[in-house]
Amino acid sequence: MLRRAALTLGLLTALVAPAAAKTIDIRIGHQTMCTDTYPAGVAVMHLKLLQKYLPHTGPYAGVHYDVEWSDYSSGAPITQMMLARKLDFGVMGDYPLVVNGARFQATAKERSYLIALTNYNLTGAGNGIVVPANSSIKSVADLAGKAISVPIGSAAWGMLFEMADDAHIPMDKFHVVNQDPMVGIASIATGKIAAHADFCPISEFMEYKGTGRMIYSGASTNIPYLHGIVVTKAFADKHPAIVVAYVKALIAAQKWIKADPQRAAAMMSKWTMIPKEVLYLYFSQGGYLHADPTFKPLWVKTLAYDHSILAKYAHIPPLDVKSWVNPTFMQTAYRELGMNYAKALAASPYNPKANIALSPELWLAGTKVTPAASVDALFAQIRAATAAKRKIDAAYVYDHDTGLKLFAQDAYFVTLPGKGTVAFMTEGEATRAAKGAKVQTLAQAIGGDAAMAVEMAGQQGMSMTMTGGNAMQRN
Repeated sequence: MLRRAALTLGLLTALVAPAAAKTIDIRIGHQTMCTDTYPAGVAVMHLKLLQKYLPHTGPYAGVHYDVEWSDYSSGAPITQMMLARKLDFGVMGDYPLVVNGARFQATAKERSYLIALTNYNLTGAGNGIVVPANSSIKSVADLAGKAISVPIGSAAWGMLFEMADDAHIPMDKFHVVNQDPMVGIASIATGKIAAHADFCPISEFMEYKGTGRMIYSGASTNIPYLHGIVVTKAFADKHPAIVVAYVKALIAAQKWIKADPQRAAAMMSKWTMIPKEVLYLYFSQGGYLHADPTFKPLWVKTLAYDHSILAKYAHIPPLDVKSWVNPTFMQTAYRELGMNYAKALAASPYNPKANIALSPELWLAGTKVTPAASVDALFAQIRAATAAKRKIDAAYVYDHDTGLKLFAQDAYFVTLPGKGTVAFMTEGEATRAAKGAKVQTLAQAIGGDAAMAVEMAGQQGMSMTMTGGNAMQRN
Protein backbone atom coordinates (compact mmCIF):
# COMPACT_ATOMS: atom_id res chain seq x y z
CA MET A 1 0.00 0.00 0.00
CA LEU A 2 2.77 2.41 0.96
CA ARG A 3 4.59 1.52 -2.25
CA ARG A 4 1.47 2.21 -4.36
CA ALA A 5 1.02 5.62 -2.65
CA ALA A 6 4.63 6.52 -3.30
CA LEU A 7 4.28 5.64 -6.95
CA THR A 8 1.08 7.67 -7.24
CA LEU A 9 2.74 10.69 -5.55
CA GLY A 10 5.72 10.40 -7.90
CA LEU A 11 3.46 10.31 -10.94
CA LEU A 12 1.52 13.38 -9.77
CA THR A 13 4.77 15.23 -9.10
CA ALA A 14 6.01 14.45 -12.62
CA LEU A 15 2.74 15.70 -14.12
CA VAL A 16 2.73 19.06 -12.34
CA ALA A 17 6.50 19.75 -12.44
CA PRO A 18 7.53 22.30 -15.08
CA ALA A 19 9.13 20.80 -18.16
CA ALA A 20 12.75 21.62 -18.82
CA ALA A 21 13.05 24.83 -20.84
CA LYS A 22 13.61 24.27 -24.53
CA THR A 23 16.87 25.69 -25.93
CA ILE A 24 17.12 27.07 -29.46
CA ASP A 25 20.62 27.52 -30.85
CA ILE A 26 21.20 30.51 -33.14
CA ARG A 27 24.57 30.34 -34.87
CA ILE A 28 25.80 33.42 -36.75
CA GLY A 29 28.93 33.92 -38.83
CA HIS A 30 30.15 37.52 -39.08
CA GLN A 31 33.35 39.49 -39.78
CA THR A 32 35.11 41.93 -37.46
CA MET A 33 37.44 42.91 -40.32
CA CYS A 34 34.66 44.09 -42.67
CA THR A 35 32.94 47.36 -41.75
CA ASP A 36 29.96 46.75 -44.01
CA THR A 37 28.93 43.77 -41.89
CA TYR A 38 28.99 45.66 -38.57
CA PRO A 39 25.27 46.64 -38.44
CA ALA A 40 24.36 42.95 -38.56
CA GLY A 41 27.46 41.73 -36.72
CA VAL A 42 29.42 43.44 -33.97
CA ALA A 43 26.77 46.13 -33.32
CA VAL A 44 23.96 43.60 -32.90
CA MET A 45 26.21 41.30 -30.86
CA HIS A 46 27.65 43.84 -28.40
CA LEU A 47 24.45 45.86 -28.00
CA LYS A 48 22.52 42.58 -27.54
CA LEU A 49 19.88 43.76 -30.00
CA LEU A 50 18.91 40.28 -31.19
CA GLN A 51 17.94 39.34 -27.63
CA LYS A 52 15.74 42.44 -27.50
CA TYR A 53 13.59 41.21 -30.40
CA LEU A 54 13.63 37.42 -30.00
CA PRO A 55 10.11 36.00 -29.52
CA HIS A 56 9.01 34.80 -26.07
CA THR A 57 5.31 34.11 -26.59
CA GLY A 58 3.24 31.34 -28.18
CA PRO A 59 5.48 28.46 -29.27
CA TYR A 60 8.47 30.40 -27.94
CA ALA A 61 7.14 30.80 -24.40
CA GLY A 62 9.78 29.67 -21.92
CA VAL A 63 12.38 29.14 -24.64
CA HIS A 64 16.06 29.70 -23.81
CA TYR A 65 18.19 31.05 -26.64
CA ASP A 66 21.85 30.21 -27.06
CA VAL A 67 23.22 32.82 -29.51
CA GLU A 68 26.66 31.87 -30.81
CA TRP A 69 28.71 34.38 -32.85
CA SER A 70 31.64 33.09 -34.91
CA ASP A 71 34.14 35.53 -36.42
CA TYR A 72 35.64 34.87 -39.87
CA SER A 73 38.20 36.68 -42.00
CA SER A 74 35.95 36.74 -45.10
CA GLY A 75 32.64 35.46 -46.41
CA ALA A 76 33.80 32.28 -48.14
CA PRO A 77 34.39 30.19 -44.98
CA ILE A 78 31.03 31.33 -43.61
CA THR A 79 29.32 29.72 -46.60
CA GLN A 80 31.30 26.53 -46.04
CA MET A 81 30.13 26.37 -42.44
CA MET A 82 26.53 27.07 -43.44
CA LEU A 83 26.63 24.25 -45.96
CA ALA A 84 28.05 22.00 -43.23
CA ARG A 85 25.03 22.95 -41.06
CA LYS A 86 27.27 24.54 -38.45
CA LEU A 87 25.94 28.09 -39.00
CA ASP A 88 22.39 29.32 -39.49
CA PHE A 89 23.09 32.93 -40.55
CA GLY A 90 25.95 34.54 -42.43
CA VAL A 91 26.87 38.20 -42.91
CA MET A 92 29.01 38.89 -45.98
CA GLY A 93 29.65 40.97 -49.09
CA ASP A 94 28.01 40.88 -52.50
CA TYR A 95 30.17 38.32 -54.31
CA PRO A 96 30.32 35.93 -51.32
CA LEU A 97 26.54 36.32 -51.01
CA VAL A 98 26.10 35.31 -54.65
CA VAL A 99 28.43 32.34 -54.20
CA ASN A 100 26.44 31.36 -51.10
CA GLY A 101 23.15 31.34 -52.96
CA ALA A 102 24.59 29.49 -55.96
CA ARG A 103 26.35 26.82 -53.92
CA PHE A 104 23.22 26.13 -51.87
CA GLN A 105 21.11 25.88 -55.03
CA ALA A 106 23.65 23.44 -56.48
CA THR A 107 22.74 20.94 -53.75
CA ALA A 108 19.80 18.56 -53.99
CA LYS A 109 17.73 20.03 -51.15
CA GLU A 110 19.66 22.72 -49.23
CA ARG A 111 18.86 26.37 -49.95
CA SER A 112 19.67 29.79 -48.49
CA TYR A 113 17.72 33.05 -48.48
CA LEU A 114 19.08 36.57 -48.75
CA ILE A 115 16.93 38.32 -46.12
CA ALA A 116 18.33 41.88 -45.81
CA LEU A 117 21.13 44.21 -46.82
CA THR A 118 23.35 45.91 -44.25
CA ASN A 119 24.92 48.83 -46.15
CA TYR A 120 25.69 49.89 -49.70
CA ASN A 121 27.77 52.28 -51.76
CA LEU A 122 26.10 53.21 -55.04
CA THR A 123 29.29 53.52 -57.07
CA GLY A 124 31.27 50.61 -55.60
CA ALA A 125 33.57 52.34 -53.12
CA GLY A 126 34.76 50.13 -50.27
CA ASN A 127 36.87 47.65 -52.19
CA GLY A 128 40.31 48.80 -53.25
CA ILE A 129 43.79 47.85 -54.44
CA VAL A 130 46.72 49.08 -52.36
CA VAL A 131 50.48 49.05 -53.01
CA PRO A 132 53.25 49.71 -50.48
CA ALA A 133 53.53 53.42 -49.69
CA ASN A 134 56.97 53.71 -51.33
CA SER A 135 56.06 51.64 -54.41
CA SER A 136 56.60 53.09 -57.90
CA ILE A 137 53.35 51.46 -59.09
CA LYS A 138 50.70 54.07 -59.93
CA SER A 139 48.00 52.16 -61.82
CA VAL A 140 46.61 48.67 -62.33
CA ALA A 141 48.36 48.56 -65.72
CA ASP A 142 51.67 48.65 -63.81
CA LEU A 143 50.64 45.44 -62.03
CA ALA A 144 50.83 43.27 -65.15
CA GLY A 145 53.01 40.26 -64.38
CA LYS A 146 53.13 41.08 -60.67
CA ALA A 147 51.51 39.39 -57.68
CA ILE A 148 48.24 40.72 -56.27
CA SER A 149 46.99 39.16 -53.05
CA VAL A 150 43.30 39.06 -52.18
CA PRO A 151 41.00 37.01 -49.94
CA ILE A 152 39.77 34.50 -52.53
CA GLY A 153 35.98 34.40 -52.63
CA SER A 154 35.60 37.87 -51.09
CA ALA A 155 33.91 41.00 -52.44
CA ALA A 156 37.37 42.33 -53.37
CA TRP A 157 38.06 39.14 -55.32
CA GLY A 158 34.92 39.86 -57.34
CA MET A 159 36.09 43.46 -57.80
CA LEU A 160 39.28 42.18 -59.46
CA PHE A 161 37.16 40.47 -62.11
CA GLU A 162 35.09 43.64 -62.52
CA MET A 163 38.25 45.70 -62.85
CA ALA A 164 39.76 43.38 -65.45
CA ASP A 165 36.49 43.22 -67.39
CA ASP A 166 36.06 47.00 -67.34
CA ALA A 167 39.69 47.75 -68.24
CA HIS A 168 39.82 44.96 -70.87
CA ILE A 169 42.85 43.45 -69.14
CA PRO A 170 42.94 39.62 -69.16
CA MET A 171 43.04 38.24 -65.63
CA ASP A 172 45.93 35.98 -66.58
CA LYS A 173 48.05 39.16 -66.79
CA PHE A 174 48.00 39.19 -62.98
CA HIS A 175 49.34 36.64 -60.55
CA VAL A 176 46.57 36.37 -57.95
CA VAL A 177 47.54 35.04 -54.49
CA ASN A 178 45.12 34.12 -51.70
CA GLN A 179 45.75 36.18 -48.54
CA ASP A 180 43.40 37.07 -45.70
CA PRO A 181 43.18 40.74 -44.63
CA MET A 182 45.63 40.45 -41.74
CA VAL A 183 48.23 38.74 -43.95
CA GLY A 184 47.68 41.28 -46.72
CA ILE A 185 48.17 44.18 -44.30
CA ALA A 186 51.48 42.67 -43.14
CA SER A 187 52.59 41.92 -46.71
CA ILE A 188 52.04 45.53 -47.78
CA ALA A 189 53.70 46.93 -44.64
CA THR A 190 56.81 44.82 -45.24
CA GLY A 191 56.83 45.17 -49.03
CA LYS A 192 56.49 41.42 -49.55
CA ILE A 193 53.86 41.74 -52.28
CA ALA A 194 53.30 44.17 -55.14
CA ALA A 195 49.65 44.86 -54.30
CA HIS A 196 46.81 43.73 -52.07
CA ALA A 197 43.12 43.92 -52.97
CA ASP A 198 40.64 43.86 -50.13
CA PHE A 199 37.20 44.88 -48.89
CA CYS A 200 36.29 47.71 -46.53
CA PRO A 201 38.08 49.08 -44.56
CA ILE A 202 41.43 47.42 -45.28
CA SER A 203 42.59 49.85 -47.99
CA GLU A 204 41.77 52.87 -45.85
CA PHE A 205 43.31 51.22 -42.80
CA MET A 206 46.63 50.86 -44.61
CA GLU A 207 46.44 54.42 -45.91
CA TYR A 208 45.67 55.74 -42.43
CA LYS A 209 48.61 53.83 -40.99
CA GLY A 210 50.87 55.17 -43.70
CA THR A 211 51.94 51.72 -44.93
CA GLY A 212 49.93 51.59 -48.16
CA ARG A 213 48.73 53.76 -51.03
CA MET A 214 45.51 53.09 -52.92
CA ILE A 215 45.89 52.92 -56.68
CA TYR A 216 42.40 51.65 -57.50
CA SER A 217 39.03 52.18 -55.86
CA GLY A 218 36.02 49.96 -56.41
CA ALA A 219 34.20 53.18 -57.28
CA SER A 220 35.97 53.03 -60.64
CA THR A 221 33.74 50.10 -61.61
CA ASN A 222 30.58 52.16 -60.94
CA ILE A 223 28.93 48.91 -59.78
CA PRO A 224 27.10 49.14 -56.42
CA TYR A 225 28.89 47.60 -53.44
CA LEU A 226 26.53 45.60 -51.22
CA HIS A 227 26.59 43.47 -48.07
CA GLY A 228 23.80 41.46 -46.52
CA ILE A 229 22.50 38.61 -44.39
CA VAL A 230 21.79 35.08 -45.58
CA VAL A 231 20.04 32.34 -43.64
CA THR A 232 19.61 28.65 -44.35
CA LYS A 233 16.14 27.80 -45.61
CA ALA A 234 16.00 24.97 -43.07
CA PHE A 235 16.35 27.43 -40.17
CA ALA A 236 14.06 30.05 -41.72
CA ASP A 237 11.29 27.52 -42.35
CA LYS A 238 11.53 26.23 -38.79
CA HIS A 239 11.91 29.59 -37.01
CA PRO A 240 10.59 32.45 -39.18
CA ALA A 241 9.93 34.62 -36.10
CA ILE A 242 13.64 34.45 -35.20
CA VAL A 243 14.60 35.53 -38.72
CA VAL A 244 12.23 38.50 -38.38
CA ALA A 245 13.83 39.31 -35.01
CA TYR A 246 17.27 39.42 -36.62
CA VAL A 247 16.05 41.87 -39.26
CA LYS A 248 14.59 44.07 -36.50
CA ALA A 249 17.94 43.97 -34.70
CA LEU A 250 19.70 45.02 -37.92
CA ILE A 251 17.35 47.99 -38.35
CA ALA A 252 17.94 49.02 -34.73
CA ALA A 253 21.72 48.82 -35.21
CA GLN A 254 21.55 50.92 -38.37
CA LYS A 255 19.59 53.60 -36.48
CA TRP A 256 22.06 53.49 -33.58
CA ILE A 257 25.01 54.11 -35.88
CA LYS A 258 23.28 56.91 -37.77
CA ALA A 259 22.19 58.70 -34.57
CA ASP A 260 25.78 59.42 -33.52
CA PRO A 261 28.38 58.04 -35.97
CA GLN A 262 31.33 59.45 -34.02
CA ARG A 263 30.27 57.67 -30.83
CA ALA A 264 29.42 54.52 -32.79
CA ALA A 265 32.82 54.58 -34.51
CA ALA A 266 34.59 54.88 -31.16
CA MET A 267 32.62 51.98 -29.65
CA MET A 268 32.94 49.71 -32.68
CA SER A 269 36.67 50.42 -32.73
CA LYS A 270 36.96 48.92 -29.25
CA TRP A 271 35.05 45.84 -30.42
CA THR A 272 37.06 45.32 -33.62
CA MET A 273 40.48 47.02 -33.28
CA ILE A 274 39.84 49.04 -36.47
CA PRO A 275 40.77 52.67 -35.67
CA LYS A 276 37.80 54.89 -34.89
CA GLU A 277 39.01 57.41 -37.47
CA VAL A 278 38.79 54.77 -40.20
CA LEU A 279 35.32 53.68 -39.07
CA TYR A 280 34.14 57.29 -39.07
CA LEU A 281 35.28 57.53 -42.70
CA TYR A 282 32.75 54.80 -43.45
CA PHE A 283 29.79 55.50 -41.15
CA SER A 284 29.66 59.31 -40.89
CA GLN A 285 27.54 61.64 -42.99
CA GLY A 286 29.03 61.53 -46.45
CA GLY A 287 30.94 58.37 -45.56
CA TYR A 288 31.38 55.33 -47.75
CA LEU A 289 28.44 53.36 -46.39
CA HIS A 290 24.72 54.04 -46.44
CA ALA A 291 22.26 51.96 -44.44
CA ASP A 292 19.21 50.49 -46.13
CA PRO A 293 18.09 46.89 -45.66
CA THR A 294 15.53 46.91 -48.51
CA PHE A 295 15.87 45.02 -51.79
CA LYS A 296 15.79 47.83 -54.32
CA PRO A 297 15.44 46.65 -57.93
CA LEU A 298 18.93 48.03 -58.65
CA TRP A 299 20.41 45.87 -55.89
CA VAL A 300 18.75 42.73 -57.27
CA LYS A 301 19.98 43.63 -60.76
CA THR A 302 23.48 44.19 -59.35
CA LEU A 303 23.54 40.78 -57.66
CA ALA A 304 22.48 39.17 -60.95
CA TYR A 305 25.32 41.03 -62.69
CA ASP A 306 27.77 39.90 -60.00
CA HIS A 307 26.69 36.34 -60.65
CA SER A 308 27.29 36.77 -64.38
CA ILE A 309 30.84 37.95 -63.69
CA LEU A 310 31.56 34.98 -61.43
CA ALA A 311 29.96 32.54 -63.87
CA LYS A 312 32.21 33.93 -66.60
CA TYR A 313 35.48 34.00 -64.68
CA ALA A 314 35.08 31.61 -61.73
CA HIS A 315 32.59 29.10 -63.16
CA ILE A 316 30.26 29.16 -60.16
CA PRO A 317 26.92 27.30 -60.40
CA PRO A 318 23.72 28.94 -61.69
CA LEU A 319 21.67 31.13 -59.33
CA ASP A 320 17.94 31.75 -59.43
CA VAL A 321 18.07 35.23 -57.89
CA LYS A 322 14.28 35.54 -57.73
CA SER A 323 13.83 32.57 -55.39
CA TRP A 324 16.96 33.43 -53.40
CA VAL A 325 16.16 37.05 -52.54
CA ASN A 326 13.42 36.78 -49.90
CA PRO A 327 11.92 40.08 -48.64
CA THR A 328 9.10 38.48 -46.63
CA PHE A 329 10.92 38.53 -43.30
CA MET A 330 11.89 42.16 -43.77
CA GLN A 331 8.36 43.13 -44.74
CA THR A 332 7.10 41.52 -41.54
CA ALA A 333 9.76 43.28 -39.48
CA TYR A 334 8.84 46.66 -40.95
CA ARG A 335 5.14 46.06 -40.31
CA GLU A 336 5.66 44.95 -36.71
CA LEU A 337 7.93 47.95 -36.07
CA GLY A 338 5.30 50.30 -37.47
CA MET A 339 7.51 51.27 -40.41
CA ASN A 340 6.57 51.69 -44.08
CA TYR A 341 8.46 49.15 -46.17
CA ALA A 342 7.05 50.34 -49.49
CA LYS A 343 8.21 53.90 -48.79
CA ALA A 344 11.69 52.73 -47.79
CA LEU A 345 11.92 50.53 -50.87
CA ALA A 346 10.94 53.41 -53.16
CA ALA A 347 13.54 55.84 -51.74
CA SER A 348 16.34 56.63 -54.19
CA PRO A 349 19.84 55.34 -53.31
CA TYR A 350 22.26 57.90 -51.95
CA ASN A 351 24.59 59.20 -54.65
CA PRO A 352 28.10 60.01 -53.32
CA LYS A 353 28.33 62.94 -55.74
CA ALA A 354 26.09 64.79 -53.28
CA ASN A 355 29.08 64.79 -50.91
CA ILE A 356 31.03 67.20 -53.12
CA ALA A 357 29.11 70.08 -51.52
CA LEU A 358 29.68 68.83 -47.96
CA SER A 359 32.09 70.58 -45.61
CA PRO A 360 35.53 69.13 -44.83
CA GLU A 361 35.86 67.95 -41.22
CA LEU A 362 38.48 68.08 -38.47
CA TRP A 363 38.59 65.65 -35.54
CA LEU A 364 40.57 67.00 -32.61
CA ALA A 365 41.26 64.50 -29.84
CA GLY A 366 38.60 64.56 -27.14
CA THR A 367 36.17 66.76 -29.08
CA LYS A 368 33.28 66.41 -31.48
CA VAL A 369 34.16 66.35 -35.15
CA THR A 370 33.72 69.87 -36.53
CA PRO A 371 33.08 71.06 -40.10
CA ALA A 372 35.22 73.62 -41.91
CA ALA A 373 33.80 76.17 -44.33
CA SER A 374 36.18 75.08 -47.09
CA VAL A 375 39.34 73.10 -47.75
CA ASP A 376 41.36 76.28 -47.24
CA ALA A 377 39.56 76.85 -43.91
CA LEU A 378 40.40 73.28 -42.92
CA PHE A 379 44.06 73.98 -43.64
CA ALA A 380 43.89 77.03 -41.36
CA GLN A 381 42.27 74.97 -38.58
CA ILE A 382 45.00 72.33 -38.85
CA ARG A 383 47.73 74.98 -38.65
CA ALA A 384 46.05 76.58 -35.62
CA ALA A 385 45.65 73.23 -33.85
CA THR A 386 49.28 72.37 -34.52
CA ALA A 387 50.46 75.72 -33.17
CA ALA A 388 48.36 75.16 -30.03
CA LYS A 389 49.82 71.64 -29.71
CA ARG A 390 46.35 70.08 -29.98
CA LYS A 391 46.33 66.40 -30.92
CA ILE A 392 44.63 65.78 -34.26
CA ASP A 393 42.84 62.46 -34.67
CA ALA A 394 41.91 62.93 -38.34
CA ALA A 395 41.04 65.42 -41.07
CA TYR A 396 38.59 64.59 -43.86
CA VAL A 397 37.97 66.03 -47.33
CA TYR A 398 35.81 64.96 -50.30
CA ASP A 399 37.01 63.91 -53.73
CA HIS A 400 35.95 66.62 -56.17
CA ASP A 401 35.14 64.05 -58.89
CA THR A 402 33.32 61.27 -57.03
CA GLY A 403 32.36 62.78 -53.68
CA LEU A 404 34.16 59.98 -51.81
CA LYS A 405 35.30 60.87 -48.31
CA LEU A 406 39.09 60.88 -47.92
CA PHE A 407 41.74 61.30 -45.29
CA ALA A 408 43.26 64.70 -46.00
CA GLN A 409 46.81 63.32 -45.81
CA ASP A 410 46.06 60.92 -48.67
CA ALA A 411 44.46 63.48 -50.99
CA TYR A 412 45.93 65.69 -53.72
CA PHE A 413 44.96 69.34 -53.80
CA VAL A 414 44.47 71.82 -56.63
CA THR A 415 43.36 75.45 -56.55
CA LEU A 416 40.76 75.96 -59.26
CA PRO A 417 39.48 79.34 -60.49
CA GLY A 418 36.29 80.31 -58.69
CA LYS A 419 36.32 77.16 -56.51
CA GLY A 420 39.31 77.63 -54.25
CA THR A 421 41.24 74.54 -53.18
CA VAL A 422 39.63 71.19 -53.93
CA ALA A 423 40.69 67.62 -53.17
CA PHE A 424 41.17 64.55 -55.35
CA MET A 425 41.67 60.90 -54.50
CA THR A 426 44.49 60.25 -56.94
CA GLU A 427 47.32 62.29 -58.38
CA GLY A 428 46.10 61.46 -61.88
CA GLU A 429 42.65 62.93 -61.21
CA ALA A 430 44.20 66.06 -59.72
CA THR A 431 46.60 66.51 -62.64
CA ARG A 432 43.81 66.20 -65.21
CA ALA A 433 41.67 68.74 -63.37
CA ALA A 434 44.56 71.12 -62.76
CA LYS A 435 45.20 71.78 -66.47
CA GLY A 436 48.65 73.06 -65.70
CA ALA A 437 47.95 74.39 -62.20
CA LYS A 438 50.03 73.16 -59.27
CA VAL A 439 49.09 69.80 -57.69
CA GLN A 440 50.02 69.53 -54.01
CA THR A 441 50.01 66.98 -51.23
CA LEU A 442 48.82 68.00 -47.77
CA ALA A 443 52.39 68.60 -46.64
CA GLN A 444 53.05 70.86 -49.61
CA ALA A 445 49.78 72.72 -49.14
CA ILE A 446 49.99 73.48 -45.41
CA GLY A 447 53.60 72.91 -44.44
CA GLY A 448 55.44 69.91 -43.11
CA ASP A 449 54.86 70.41 -39.38
CA ALA A 450 51.09 70.84 -39.69
CA ALA A 451 50.78 67.93 -42.13
CA MET A 452 52.91 65.76 -39.85
CA ALA A 453 50.42 66.37 -37.02
CA VAL A 454 47.70 64.84 -39.19
CA GLU A 455 49.81 61.99 -40.53
CA MET A 456 51.07 61.03 -37.07
CA ALA A 457 47.52 60.23 -35.97
CA GLY A 458 47.57 57.08 -38.03
CA GLN A 459 50.96 55.99 -36.77
CA GLN A 460 49.73 55.49 -33.20
CA GLY A 461 49.22 51.87 -32.15
CA MET A 462 50.42 50.16 -35.32
CA SER A 463 49.84 46.71 -33.83
CA MET A 464 46.48 45.16 -34.48
CA THR A 465 44.73 42.08 -33.19
CA MET A 466 41.67 40.20 -34.24
CA THR A 467 39.17 38.25 -32.20
CA GLY A 468 40.14 35.16 -34.17
CA GLY A 469 39.65 33.58 -37.57
CA ASN A 470 36.92 31.46 -36.02
CA ALA A 471 36.56 32.97 -32.58
CA MET A 472 33.21 32.29 -30.96
CA GLN A 473 31.26 34.39 -28.53
CA ARG A 474 27.93 33.69 -26.90
CA ASN A 475 25.49 36.25 -25.62
